[in-house]
Amino acid sequence: MRIHRLPPETVNRIAAGEVVERPASAIKELVENALDAGARQVEVQVEGGGLTRILVADDGFGLSPEELLLAVERHATSKLLPDDAGDYDLLRIATLGFRGEALPSIGSVARLSITSRARGASDAHALRVDGGAMGQVSPAAFPGPHGARVEVRDLFYATPARLKFMKSERAEAMAIAEEIKRQAMAHEAVSFSLEIDGRKVLRLPAEPPGDVGRLARLSAIMGREFSENALLIDHVREGVRLSGYAGLPTLNRGNAAHQYLFVNGRPVRDRLLQGALRGAYADFLARDRHPLTALFLELDPALVDVNVHPAKAEVRFRDPALVRGLIVGGLRHALAGAGHRASTTVAADALQGLRPGMTPAPAYRPGPSAQGFSSWSGGGWGQALAQAIPGLSETSARHEPTYEPAPGASGFAEGDQVPAPTLDLVDYPLGAARAQVHETYIVAQTRDGVVIVDQHAAHERLVYEKMKAEMAVGAVARQALLIPEVVELDPAEAERVVARAEELAALGLIIEPFGAGAVLVRETPALLGTTDAAGLVRDIADDLAETDQALALKERLAEVCSTMACHGSVRAGRRLTAQEMNALLRQMEATPHSGQCNHGRPTYVELKLADIERLFGRR
Repeated sequence: MRIHRLPPETVNRIAAGEVVERPASAIKELVENALDAGARQVEVQVEGGGLTRILVADDGFGLSPEELLLAVERHATSKLLPDDAGDYDLLRIATLGFRGEALPSIGSVARLSITSRARGASDAHALRVDGGAMGQVSPAAFPGPHGARVEVRDLFYATPARLKFMKSERAEAMAIAEEIKRQAMAHEAVSFSLEIDGRKVLRLPAEPPGDVGRLARLSAIMGREFSENALLIDHVREGVRLSGYAGLPTLNRGNAAHQYLFVNGRPVRDRLLQGALRGAYADFLARDRHPLTALFLELDPALVDVNVHPAKAEVRFRDPALVRGLIVGGLRHALAGAGHRASTTVAADALQGLRPGMTPAPAYRPGPSAQGFSSWSGGGWGQALAQAIPGLSETSARHEPTYEPAPGASGFAEGDQVPAPTLDLVDYPLGAARAQVHETYIVAQTRDGVVIVDQHAAHERLVYEKMKAEMAVGAVARQALLIPEVVELDPAEAERVVARAEELAALGLIIEPFGAGAVLVRETPALLGTTDAAGLVRDIADDLAETDQALALKERLAEVCSTMACHGSVRAGRRLTAQEMNALLRQMEATPHSGQCNHGRPTYVELKLADIERLFGRR
């Protein structure tokens, strides 16, 4: 076997397979080129799922005829400049693109046409590349004063085997739309439009830079529900800034598709960042539920390496612990600031359930006779009518009148300066308790609506938060194993676990090295009771390998605390007095995260008076 050089055409097609995986990958590269060129308008047209035709038009600074020829040569770029010594710094990349591979890769597997007019130039020019064969630069028409129009036809026609691995046109179109949305989220000051098979599916006008414009752009993409229930995030630590918006825990989904992460304006999918999100919401959501977030990291380009993935979809941080701590701390601070607030979707879902929907309304029946009305107004229905309607005489709710002090019970003599009256209970966020229904739900009245509280779920959260605070004050209680357990691991896994021995000790797990590929467990958290120490250590090792955090132990402790809180809280079916119900409401208002139980379900539903009136046709 002899070593030989591959032809340039083959080399280009191999490289194209890394950069251009599918039509969405090609569009990503072309849109990033437009953004790097200073575009303020980006238009994308797609046909046949991007395999038949792709057009990306922008109003950037454009290309001259000489630059057109260089643009389709491999590793030719305007985004990396040498320093005074002639060196190129790949550790300080401030642009989205930098390798100079996108256009040559696309041109080697498709029919590529570039038309452009440089800023300040009077004429426009075009260049075609067909399966790697470059044509000549020629004059062309161009609709705008400057910018570029890149058209790609018959993608992968030069590599027919790749076409067999493409998904359906619908699936490819959905991937393209998702990519455009991600780019639009990161650049709210740029207008985007997407047309698929002649149908306009996305039109996003430019928004003012800043938090207000960003939220407007996120609302247009993620929905009004997100904007109504999003918490502003803005934290800085050691020169790294975290901004964006995070949804309330009660606004969650069954997958992580609505979690968007950006690093210096670049959409990324990073395991470290995903693990930080999971850790931040661990106390508020079940493991199979995921929050809605759009988070933006801004840091010195020298502190992040973007040259670790062919498609630039992953990054590597110089100080990952700093970044993870910033994300977890910033999210938890915002969630704590939300207090007892729950998402507006809770009330919307409740109202939707109350509406008749497809069930026909019952036929109108006349009201009671005059004799019946007189009986009702006199203090109750007649005995015969009560017997005729089963359950009418039974108690379905206990009414608790508002407390009013007896005359002269204030304790102040005439002439004394009486202090201003305290806040009326109905003016509190969760209002004044009026009734307990089915000995499970508290009905409270606010100034402009009604609040229904699940007493067990609410008290469960209160007890859980108290237990967490007690754990934070001192170390977790430990129990020594009668016989220390040896856990065999891969040497690299054992080294990772032992390196976190101090962190694990604070959580009640005492370990020490036991040879090259084993760990000795001496003590476990007392909260866990009799536990599988070996399984716990292996889960921790898996978490450290995936997210660099020992989430397994933290989550098990949280689950135990949650279970203990569940058993130690007010049970459904217990009658509460008015004082107990109001005390529970006041504690909820003073306790962070009380708007949802430990599994992300809402603890209360608030119905505005206007919404209730609409149910009865009053509005």
